[in-house]
Amino acid sequence: MQYCQLMVTGRVQGVGFRPFVYQLATELGLTGQVQNNDQGVLIDLRGDSSALKQFQSRLRTDMPAAASIDSIDDLSVGGASSKEQSFEGFRILNSEVSPTYRSNILSSAQIPADLPVCRKCLQELFDPTDRRYQYPFINCTQCGPRYTLIQSLPYDRSRTSMKGFELCDACHHEYQSVSSRRFHAQPNACADCGPTLSLVDNHGVPMSLAACSGSAGNVLSEIVSLINQGYILAIKGLGGFHLVCDARQPDAVNRLRQRKRRPDKPFAVMGLNTASLEQVVRMDAQVAECLQTDVRPVVLSAKTAVCDLQLELVAPQLADLGVMLPYTPLHYLLYHEAAGRPAGLEWLDAPHPWLLVMTSANQSGAPLVHTNDQCVEQLSDIADYFVLHDRDIVTRCDDSVVQAGVAQKGVEQASIRRARGWVPQPVRLPEAGPSVLACGGYLKNTFCLTRGNLAYLSPHIGDLDHPDTCQWFQEAIRHMSELTGVKPQAVACDGHPDFFSSRFAERYAEEQGVPLFRVLHHHAHLAAVMAEQGVTGAVLGLTLDGVGLGEDRQVWGGEMFYGDCARLERIGHFSELSLPGGDVAARDIWRLGAGVLWSMGMREVARKKFGNRPIYSSVEGMMENSSFSPLTSSAGRWFDAIAAILGICEDVSFEGQAPMLLESAAAGIPWPEPQGLVVVDSSGLLDIYPLIRHLVQFADSTEAAAVFHAELSDGLVRWCVMQAEIYQTRRVVAAGGCFMNRLLRKALRDGLARYGMTLYLADNVPCNDGGISLGQAWIALSRLNQAESGIQE
Repeated sequence: MQYCQLMVTGRVQGVGFRPFVYQLATELGLTGQVQNNDQGVLIDLRGDSSALKQFQSRLRTDMPAAASIDSIDDLSVGGASSKEQSFEGFRILNSEVSPTYRSNILSSAQIPADLPVCRKCLQELFDPTDRRYQYPFINCTQCGPRYTLIQSLPYDRSRTSMKGFELCDACHHEYQSVSSRRFHAQPNACADCGPTLSLVDNHGVPMSLAACSGSAGNVLSEIVSLINQGYILAIKGLGGFHLVCDARQPDAVNRLRQRKRRPDKPFAVMGLNTASLEQVVRMDAQVAECLQTDVRPVVLSAKTAVCDLQLELVAPQLADLGVMLPYTPLHYLLYHEAAGRPAGLEWLDAPHPWLLVMTSANQSGAPLVHTNDQCVEQLSDIADYFVLHDRDIVTRCDDSVVQAGVAQKGVEQASIRRARGWVPQPVRLPEAGPSVLACGGYLKNTFCLTRGNLAYLSPHIGDLDHPDTCQWFQEAIRHMSELTGVKPQAVACDGHPDFFSSRFAERYAEEQGVPLFRVLHHHAHLAAVMAEQGVTGAVLGLTLDGVGLGEDRQVWGGEMFYGDCARLERIGHFSELSLPGGDVAARDIWRLGAGVLWSMGMREVARKKFGNRPIYSSVEGMMENSSFSPLTSSAGRWFDAIAAILGICEDVSFEGQAPMLLESAAAGIPWPEPQGLVVVDSSGLLDIYPLIRHLVQFADSTEAAAVFHAELSDGLVRWCVMQAEIYQTRRVVAAGGCFMNRLLRKALRDGLARYGMTLYLADNVPCNDGGISLGQAWIALSRLNQAESGIQE
């Protein structure tokens, strides 16, 4: 008989790993114990050598589907372990807060993400003979809430928001029974001992329904009835509330737009299954696969011809619709009720006509609502009724959003918003280094904490222009720091000094006595892609973005760089256009179109297109005075200007609206043959102006939009090829919010491939500002490592 002690690190807590270890050890006749700690899972084993070898092999091959192993260290090799002892059987110990080995190593336990309800739980949920029939909070070791209810690690019920719910005898027996799927399932509960569902009006007054004990049928029936009548409901989920209404009722959708002050921005739609969504989006294999992953994201997919007829006001004028599948028991229960409570599970795969708007529940500019009190206080003027429950949400986490069919590493999706289902799964960096806190930017803020070679991105925080969002940003940093056990040795932020995130970083660095790294906005964009894709060494870097402060303190956004992650040199940029009135031009984008035409001497064309604006004459005065019309190389502002010139969009109500409409206009048009109308100058300038004279001649704005995309893509390819010859590299890293444009991404990748060049794009980290915190962290870590190794700037 031999003894060994194993330390398993990775995503091994909150995924049923200890029960799996118990069952595997028992099957192989091994004795010992297993325990969560700050590092991962510690396993003590005694048995014959062949069984021990088989155990270690099957740890990787047979582990739970949601688990991921980084390393298995045998601590007993060389006499390192002091626990050689006999065991009676095998047991699961309570978690240990302090690490039991290698106390000089940082905590390495990974935090599990929330998981969608599994098929076995659904089978119980719809079985009238099962004690959890219609119980909205059913879960097991393979599904249910994780990150959003964890207060601290190691992962145990006592450190979650379930600690106030004492297990009943039946649930406690399951928790202790090795034969149960709920063996050591921390959120385990039932209607007798767990959270309960309630329905209240928009004043917080409970509806006169039977209490939700046992079957939730009465509450569910009323919820479905209210949705069918056209009411708007706020429904509490895993990481916050959704505002919900019937997507097929234009009046309900219109009321939601008016109350939420969201006139144009598209809504996401939930359908029961992929068959239910086929009528409104093109359901190819990649879209279906993305929808059904454990992340259960909102997936942007091309609309069908009848989509806008069926969902009139959900995503007006856009080529894509965001669709999603149910992921909580409550979602499925609502569809079950709407379907008439069918028996069995076959109905889950059949088309269902019910399509629901599912959008984040918050007031304009405020963070996601996540408590019952907040819901009543903040949403009473938006929702008619509230669906509440009494399990606290510890960490807000919005729905993740992806595009399908555009990824680089075989994972057929590209992230637009990285949140529920992904967070807090770390990104593995190309090398380890000191721990860094990176505070992100201003729009679509996220922050990033690094530990060793792991980078933990926060959930989507949002735009830091609301005091509540700024407060949440600080709270989320504190909570993530506690969960990861990270004490930052450096802080990174955007180069713009007036961002709230930058000012916070300054204070934090001063208070903690650690260095502060200010990272240029577009350097961070490129570094984020390099970190995710494991790109090291010198590359060409192409950034097509909105705006970011440049090295010369001017507004950049369409740039070419050369260098490695730590050091990037600007070697080219887009031709500049003016911003009449400054930042206001990003909203009143007709000003951008007028400014472009004015600067080209096409003043009569500008007056014909925009002269009916009451303030047009004032804007003309601004264009004559450079003090009131600063210049920018921003690619995003060029998209805005061309959308305005073509009459596709002249004013915007949300960021990215004009480029989205411009892409949608071009999406249905055959790809035109480029004529080289975008000029690549030997000085590194990409000149857009020659293209404008051509575009204004088109009577059909959709045809002009297609020509714009084809000519810009062709110009970008020629630009990259020219610089690649100068700098002797075949690798291009591309980043920035404009690369959410499918047409542009595909054309650039295909075009560079014809020259034998490789293009690196973001996959699971957003290419927009939601990813720059990763880039900031990777640049700071790289510079710290270079300083440590004696490499001078």
